[in-house]
Amino acid sequence: MNINNNITEYDAIVVGTGISGGWAAKELTEKGLKTLVLERGRDVKHIDDYPTMNKDPWDFPHGDVITQETKERQSKQSRTGYTTRESTKHFFVDDIDHPYNETQQFDWCRGYHVGGRSLMWGRQSYRRGEVDFEANAKEGIAVDWPIRYKEIEPWYSYVERHVGISGESLNLPQLPDSVFLKPMELSCVEDHLKGSIAEKYDDRLLTIGRVAHITEGTKPGAGRISCQYRNRCSRGCPFGGYFSSNSSTLPMAEATGNMTMRANSVVHEVLYNPETKRATGVRVIDAHTKESIEFKAKVIFLCASAVASTAILMQSKSAAFPNGMGNASGELGHNIMDHHFQVGARADVEGYEDQYYKGRRPNGVFIPRFRNLGGKTNQKDFLRGYGYQGGGGRGSWTENVKEMAYGSEFKEAILNPGGWTIGLNGFGEVLPYHDNKMTLDYDKLDQWGLPTVTFDANLGENEWNMRKDMQEQAMEMLDNAGFKNVKGYDNNYHLGLGIHEMGTARMGRDPKTSVLNGNNQLHEVPNVFVTDGAAMTSAGNVNPSLTYMALTARAVDFAVKELKKMNL
Repeated sequence: MNINNNITEYDAIVVGTGISGGWAAKELTEKGLKTLVLERGRDVKHIDDYPTMNKDPWDFPHGDVITQETKERQSKQSRTGYTTRESTKHFFVDDIDHPYNETQQFDWCRGYHVGGRSLMWGRQSYRRGEVDFEANAKEGIAVDWPIRYKEIEPWYSYVERHVGISGESLNLPQLPDSVFLKPMELSCVEDHLKGSIAEKYDDRLLTIGRVAHITEGTKPGAGRISCQYRNRCSRGCPFGGYFSSNSSTLPMAEATGNMTMRANSVVHEVLYNPETKRATGVRVIDAHTKESIEFKAKVIFLCASAVASTAILMQSKSAAFPNGMGNASGELGHNIMDHHFQVGARADVEGYEDQYYKGRRPNGVFIPRFRNLGGKTNQKDFLRGYGYQGGGGRGSWTENVKEMAYGSEFKEAILNPGGWTIGLNGFGEVLPYHDNKMTLDYDKLDQWGLPTVTFDANLGENEWNMRKDMQEQAMEMLDNAGFKNVKGYDNNYHLGLGIHEMGTARMGRDPKTSVLNGNNQLHEVPNVFVTDGAAMTSAGNVNPSLTYMALTARAVDFAVKELKKMNL
């Protein structure tokens, strides 16, 4: 990728290379703009820089677990229990080198490299329905979204045709259908649960997850072909079977000849001209040399992730913006949302010992939201709703080790898989509470002399009440299906663990109560756009990345048209 340190002026600057940044780069360059793409972390090239993509568990010194050494350096990144295994830890930051602060525990999982979390994401891809865009206004919560579903619907379709979304059409108003590739198959026990739910409920159903994997044909990018069912996605996929910036949008942006990529570039300020009332560029610190560099552009897209983009705006202080760029409302950094989960139920399944499954499907089942949709679905103890993600499978032969240590029966047993189990994990909406916030600590600086982030956020009563229902309904559905040993659980969840931080520079209709308008522009600086999770006005209860992509493509289309009109 091009790196020309002699050029400091561009048509556009994109900060961040993850889900949103990749799309901004692709759309801007394909529309003819000379675009500088800035990434604070190292470069990661598709295929070349996926060191563990083909390794088996026995190829790792400790069997692909989170080691004690890893916990010492990546203690916060390791809280999830899965992100910093030996196969993936190189894609997550070192907490000692990249510290942050917690008034209340917040599990901020980060990847500082080209591609960002698009390399490690869960790939679950769902549209939000009209119920999500109307909820705040109808319930008097926070502020109203400045857009409705019909305004983002064509952009969902636009990005889906490029990404490749595998799934099943359901015709549910709360979960609009996407442009789908063929769905992945359910296992026999999942199909059993699907039938039981269809028989016993008229307000809910089970489907296969909607996931950003190619299941037929190819998609544009760096040789993207169908998913190989290896389920090693978070290591980087050499086939490009799932969507990532590295395999898709960034190679396409590079192919235009209009993109300049600069890794190891820590953006910490958006520059501003008070006379024109426009941003003029960004100030960057070279991660290695600590050199300070300024780059100029006509339009700037902040896509560094919700917390990072917000931190950049907070540090962009001037006489015009003493509290941070675009922060006249005082809402910058507030209203942090995530999705709360790790609550549900699991069970044993009998009667399918003669059946198994083929491959390692990188996907699970999904039960769409069925609460607070009107009529008998409405609840008195909580607003909004939740869905379930989960699945069923067969255990390992190692279960037999507990039963037998030697002999002919043991030898026979290890040739057979263990028993079937199934689980449902709730996935619920978090409301936008003003008191849930991030701030900057100028007394605790990082290695570049920049302030560190402090989180002060937690779940509210609405979420705690919702969690009770999430566990109860999961147990009820598994029990109704005739499964055995049904057990509910509610694990120790803290905000951030869903890895869907949102809302810290929210969209809205009124500059007095929001940071961005309906086109993802700063109300006060029209040539600065924020299209990552920071822009979200409410969380919904489904994974948000597909919405980030659609909002980004929509905002770029608007920005380029405005540039041509000389409005920016």
